[in-house]
Amino acid sequence: MKGIDFYKYNKIFGLSVGIFSFIIYSLTVEPTASYWDCAEYISTSAKLQIGHPPGAPLFQMLGAIFSIFALESNQIAYAVNMMSVFSSSLTIMFLFWSISLIGKEILSTKKMLNKNDSVKIFGASFLGSLTFTFTDSFWYNAVEAEVYAMATLILSVLFWLGLKWADDFENERSTKWLILISFVVGLSFGVHFMGLLAIPSIGLVFYFKKYKNFKLKSFLIANILSVGILLFIFKLLLPSTLSLFGNLEVFFVNDLGLPFNSGTIFSAVLIICSIYYGLSYTAKKRYYLANTSILSLTFIFIGFSSWLMIPIRSNADTVINENSPKDARSLLAYYNLEQYPDTYLFFGPMFSDIYAGQDPDNPYKDDKPKYERDYDINKYIIVNDWERGKINSNKSHEGFFPRMWSSDNAVNYLNYYGFLDFEIKSEYKDENQIIELVDSFKSRIEDDDIDAEDYHEFLSNFGSYLDIEKPSLLSNISYFINFQLSKMYFRYFMWNFSGRQNDKQWKYDLENGNWISGINLIDEYRLGPQKNLPSDVINNKARNQYYLIPFILGIIGLIFIFKKNLKIFWPIFLLFIFTGIALKFYLNERVFEPRERDYALVGSFYTYCIFIGFSFIAISEYFLKYLKNNFSFLFAIAITVTSPILLSFNNWDDHDRSNRYTAQTLAKAYLDSIDEDKQAMIFTIGDNDTFALWYAQEIENHRTDVRTINTSLLATDWYMDQMKRKAYKSDPILSNLTHKQYAYGNRDYIKYEELIDSVRWDLKDFMNWISSDNKRTTYKFLLEQYGYDKDDLEEIPMFTQNMIYYPTNKIRFYVNKENVIKSGIINNSEIDKIVDYIDIDLPKSGLYKNQILMLDILSKNDWKRPIYFTGGSYKDSEYIWMKDFLQLDGLVYKLVPIKTPLNQENPYQMGRIEPNRMYEIIKKWEWGNSESSSIYHDPETRKNSISFRGNLHRLANKFIGNGEYEKAEEIMDLSFKKMPIDFFEYYSLSEPYISSYHKIGKINKAQNLYKKIEEKYLDQIKYYSISMKEYGEIFDIGEFAENIFTYTERYRGLIEDQINLGNYTFVIPSIEYFINYTEIFKDIYGEYDYYMFLISFLEPLYVSNENNSARKLYENISNQIVTRIETIISAKDESNFSYLSDLFDEEIESAKRLIDIISVYEEKEYIDFQSTKYKDFINEFLIK
Repeated sequence: MKGIDFYKYNKIFGLSVGIFSFIIYSLTVEPTASYWDCAEYISTSAKLQIGHPPGAPLFQMLGAIFSIFALESNQIAYAVNMMSVFSSSLTIMFLFWSISLIGKEILSTKKMLNKNDSVKIFGASFLGSLTFTFTDSFWYNAVEAEVYAMATLILSVLFWLGLKWADDFENERSTKWLILISFVVGLSFGVHFMGLLAIPSIGLVFYFKKYKNFKLKSFLIANILSVGILLFIFKLLLPSTLSLFGNLEVFFVNDLGLPFNSGTIFSAVLIICSIYYGLSYTAKKRYYLANTSILSLTFIFIGFSSWLMIPIRSNADTVINENSPKDARSLLAYYNLEQYPDTYLFFGPMFSDIYAGQDPDNPYKDDKPKYERDYDINKYIIVNDWERGKINSNKSHEGFFPRMWSSDNAVNYLNYYGFLDFEIKSEYKDENQIIELVDSFKSRIEDDDIDAEDYHEFLSNFGSYLDIEKPSLLSNISYFINFQLSKMYFRYFMWNFSGRQNDKQWKYDLENGNWISGINLIDEYRLGPQKNLPSDVINNKARNQYYLIPFILGIIGLIFIFKKNLKIFWPIFLLFIFTGIALKFYLNERVFEPRERDYALVGSFYTYCIFIGFSFIAISEYFLKYLKNNFSFLFAIAITVTSPILLSFNNWDDHDRSNRYTAQTLAKAYLDSIDEDKQAMIFTIGDNDTFALWYAQEIENHRTDVRTINTSLLATDWYMDQMKRKAYKSDPILSNLTHKQYAYGNRDYIKYEELIDSVRWDLKDFMNWISSDNKRTTYKFLLEQYGYDKDDLEEIPMFTQNMIYYPTNKIRFYVNKENVIKSGIINNSEIDKIVDYIDIDLPKSGLYKNQILMLDILSKNDWKRPIYFTGGSYKDSEYIWMKDFLQLDGLVYKLVPIKTPLNQENPYQMGRIEPNRMYEIIKKWEWGNSESSSIYHDPETRKNSISFRGNLHRLANKFIGNGEYEKAEEIMDLSFKKMPIDFFEYYSLSEPYISSYHKIGKINKAQNLYKKIEEKYLDQIKYYSISMKEYGEIFDIGEFAENIFTYTERYRGLIEDQINLGNYTFVIPSIEYFINYTEIFKDIYGEYDYYMFLISFLEPLYVSNENNSARKLYENISNQIVTRIETIISAKDESNFSYLSDLFDEEIESAKRLIDIISVYEEKEYIDFQSTKYKDFINEFLIK
């Protein structure tokens, strides 16, 4: 029998599974922009602009090609998203081919396969590739325009090429595969560095193929060399090349006096000539290894050449031009992510450095010199004071393996990984005030009266008096294992191969973001009772249960390959380790990240699916011992096919993004809330508001008259430069400060010095001071006034001497009423409300560059253009310290010269409302299909409903106040029509609508809404209550206590709102539900507190003739008061009489309140008995 042609059918089956996955992803792809970086990638791809570091030029160029196929501008996002679909389907195809090549090697087959081997090899390939098709994280990446889908494709191509190299190793021209691998390695730099993680695995494939006999020494050397090649390419080859370009550019221009770019051109010629000479010389001398090495490096450079797009397009001054990497030096900074905080992998500062102060011996360290072109003198100049230009970390808080490094996350480290020990410094041990302060604080710690916030505040305020211990090496290792590996790797791993609890971010709790199995015994041991779960938990579309089947199959496959062939096992396992655990080591993640990070680990999940594939062969060979071939294969298929089937059925609903337009409509809602054609400016804060607006303006050309200004990016010189250029219909932003005055290292931070605090400066005068180059505005001048001589100043770094200070924090922003009226910032009918000026109190610490530039823009604008804020943060600085002068227009806050003081009872409701204006804005919103039950309402969609829900209710309340009930009802109805409560959660935000419906007489709507919210709260409470009663041994109260309090108090508040509205009869069932299900929580509250909270329930029970329930509740409350009174009486003596008298009086007042309630409804004899009881207590207290 001739047999089956492996290569022929391998191609056919691989293409088939790729096409199948393409169909799956095409059916579920996002039709428009989604949240986070996707909107930015779409915007920068379609127009070849410069995205955030470290860049993805190849991804963007291919995205530009895909965008050509869009027929309309609103189809561009879909077209770029389809690039991820193509990439992912190709990944599945190469995974199939990789598994089949490994299977062919394991089974030692030739080109022609017998039937049994063909079933084993292709069965394993189908199982592994189809399982990966439906895995959670990979599917997530496959349907949106992010780099991870293409990065996984490059990883899969590289691994497949390594296997093909091994398969073709005996061929004398097999090194062609190495050249192709090198080219793909170069290409990976144009997408994402994930693909490079395949290099060590490929090195081991080569080692095992070349050296047949295993020797431990050579094996270890091969591992070290393989990892070394990865580090050489990633951390040395390309950074060194960019450094060469940068250094020669500066040398040629500054030292040789040649024109700009001459050094760059010379460097390019030098590299090309060196490669040419090296190839010619090694070919002539027949140095084959050296020739191949040079050729490989050449193709890495060819692949890397996609990076040429970045400086080329940056020099074109594209609208989005992040970091403005126009030359070799700035391109290197872009590559090295220099705008982000430094991270240390092996040795560096811990987060405790924030409390330690400057290092006593070396308080400063050198910054990197920042070169910029000076076209006046045709040279590169250094714009920052780089020598001793940064504050150095305190060496006493440096250590090995610094996992807990981020000072911004100090509170979380303290909260989840323990407080830091400290003691008073030796020089302060005789200071009684310090001793008392520390002793008092430690006493509060022992009493468990201090939380992480308090601890952080204490160390921040008094750290200069304390010796604070840094996190130990053991603590860092524990953090690495328990958080970075267990929670930030293994948890994601199990999401993909065991099951996922829900789509909410995990924050050290048992109810959100955990992995589950679907097997109650396992899940209950880890997460508490799994019966009677709330409907929101059960119905969360991301609740996926695979019953550990993919996980177990992977273990079976891993063991099978390990036993069969260690030489095949180790390269695969090394790929698994490097794309998982090693990546976690490198990323050194904080607790917590802004969002879940599973999407970056798909390479590890890809590799595990190879192991899953080989479980098919393992299981079929096991059954072969007892059954004939056909039956053994049937049993293996029946068992293993459950893996892709379970994954596909579970994951479809939370990965199907078809017909979802919520991110797109959010962006348009922001922009449509802004006055049109007024040259408005809007200050944005985070990724999801900024990138969304970029997408709407750049791709769909929507409201390009608005200037989007990101307040975080405003801290960079390049971004302010871009704001000063025209962008589409938006005119340049005006500024007092010139580029050199806000260039890197200049005015990064200015400090407050209280010199003329009694005077309020005009904002224009303040900015004139800040923008002045007069030495009187610098710290050097102040220091000289304080008596510092030349020798003293030499000890002070130049960046401190040149730092600007401001002598008053009180400034006055005058209102140019003519400009206000002309720009249409307010309606003509409200001109009489315009204030003459706005007083601003700046921080008494200092101002960062972005805050300075916001004030600069404010001053120069002088009310000529409307200014808006997206919100999302409640920091005063985000609103330029003018929260009392805001107007809520739709989703945005407009700066207006009309004072609206913050409501101290609800400071989050900022700004006034002009109802008719806001009504017209809201009527223009598109909403997409947010109300559809068929779309997946992901966490970001739900979270963004907070602003919509809250703002719509504020508008409705304004209409109610004006007596416009029909409009109020229309707006409230719109809120629940477009954001159904079952899909959008955040139920507490819907509670105020109940009383608003009552106010306009829509009682049915109010009660229906009440019942929906009650159902949600009661659902949660029932779960906790029943779990405590029936599963006490596995229900950890401490883990659930916070949520028990939250839902119990929300439900009680919901009921009390109805009581306050007088709806006694309506609310009686709720009161009974509440008492029945929450009484078990009285030990958590404390019995006294629990029952005292229920006093308001008494009167509704009596009024509704629920006398038995009312009396029972009364007696429970009364018993608590009696017990408290008896305790007070027994503890009374002369020393504490005054204190206990106050407590006694409080209890008697509570008792009187109870008596007043029951006196209306109870019999006289019962009332008299209760009254007498308390009178006796009063007499006993006074007599004793």
